[in-house]
Parts: sequence; C-alpha cells; structure tokens
Amino acid sequence: MIRIRFRGCKSPIVAGGLAAALLAACGPSAPTPAATAEKIDSAEAGYVAPPSVDSVQRAGATVTLLGQGAPEADLRLRSPTGEVVSGRTDKDGRWSLTFANAPGVRLFGLSTTREGRTVQAEGYVMVAEGGDVALLRAGAGAKRLAASSSSPRILAIDVDREGGAVVSGVAAPGAGLNVRVDRVTRGGGRTDDEGRFFISLTDSLSPGAHDIQVAGEGGETAVSIVTSPPGPLVTGPVRSERAPQGWRIDWMTPGGGIQTTLLIGGPR
Repeated sequence: MIRIRFRGCKSPIVAGGLAAALLAACGPSAPTPAATAEKIDSAEAGYVAPPSVDSVQRAGATVTLLGQGAPEADLRLRSPTGEVVSGRTDKDGRWSLTFANAPGVRLFGLSTTREGRTVQAEGYVMVAEGGDVALLRAGAGAKRLAASSSSPRILAIDVDREGGAVVSGVAAPGAGLNVRVDRVTRGGGRTDDEGRFFISLTDSLSPGAHDIQVAGEGGETAVSIVTSPPGPLVTGPVRSERAPQGWRIDWMTPGGGIQTTLLIGGPR
C-alpha cells in the first residue's frame, strides 16, 4: 500500500548523527555534555541540504527548471538513458538548468555535489512533453509544480500494484478535505502550509472506471479516471501515454516495484 510521508522530518544524515550522540551518552563511557554538544554540532555542520525544484519556465522549445540547494555546489540532472544536464548553484544556493523540450515523458535524478559529498533529491524529476514538471515519489503522491488555490484542485493520483492510492492536489492552506470514490468517503486530511494535500485512500482502488471527488473548505472538485495494472517495463524504467485526464506514467521505483502516476490536466 502507498503511504504518506509526513513533512518536517529531519534528514536521515542529521537524525543519524543525533542518534549516535544519544546512544554514546547511554554507554559506559558517557561523554560530558560539552563533548555531546560537539558531536551534534559536527553532525549539523556536515549536513548538506538536498536540492529541490521550485518552479519551471517554458519558452518555445526549451524548459528551464529553477530551484534551491547547497550553496556553490555542482548540480546534475541525469536520466536512465544517460542524458545529463549540469550546472552549479550560486552563493545563496539558487540554481537554474535549461534543456530542450522532448516528446513523451523523461525522468531525471537530481543531485548536488559539494566538497566531495553528493546528495540526491527526493524522488525523480519528471519532465513531460510541453514542459509539465512533477516530482514522482515512491510510496507517496506526486508533487506537481502548482500555485495554491482557494478551492480544491486534484493534480495527480498515484496507484501501486496492490491498488493502494494517494490523491494529491492543492487547496487553501490548512483546509480540511475529504476524498470520495464513487460517492463513498475513502479518506481525509488537511493541506499543508503551502496549500498541498496528499491523501491516502483507506481502501484499495480496484481496476476500472472511478469518479474521484475532493470536497471540503473552499468547495469541491472531481475527476473521472480509469485504472489498470501496469504491464512489464520492457523498454526502460518508465512508460508514458496520453490519457483522457492528462498523462499516465508507469515507472519503476528504487525498490524495483512499479507505480502508476496519473497527472490530471495539462502543465500547471
């Protein structure tokens, strides 16, 4: 089943440093408070923030991604086919990468390298024909680049092989929302401070046609979709096709499973 990853958790690198300090303090040779603080400070100092994509610009036959990362670090987008787009962040960590638009859908891994240390961004950066951009996340909902909205908008639906599903979109920040599938309530939650929601369905989504509705503070929205199990990925780690609601993307997760992402509507 797909499950939500809660926001606000510390990086595993930082959390690991703190856990090591705490475990050492419980041992037979527990360090003094000053020594513990020194270890924590050392872990914090070694932390490198992963890069993120914040916005996209489309101009003719090119797409420009803009984002944030560690300052003055080497930046790289790399696709499974070997395509590489390189750049560098500025002293404030800002970056931009421009590359040609292309037919279909491409997936990229995004990383930065600073002082010999490479940090990978969460998920895969998806760039679709026409410049639509989303962050595909294994076991979680896709995060599309879109401004917040005063009323709910469904932007993506992710489904795994077992039918576990997440409905994603935007609404007013802090809005309470419910998801109904074929008129039956199947989940609920609130948007975050950016106005994004990622709501896991309480029951599996069976193959076939479904009406998905999100309603709550600010209004309601609905979309009709058709789901089906993904076939084997025989020509690469991603397969895409146009669908009535937008794009259907079957892609291989880092764990070797296949997840289906339905993008609702055109570029945002």
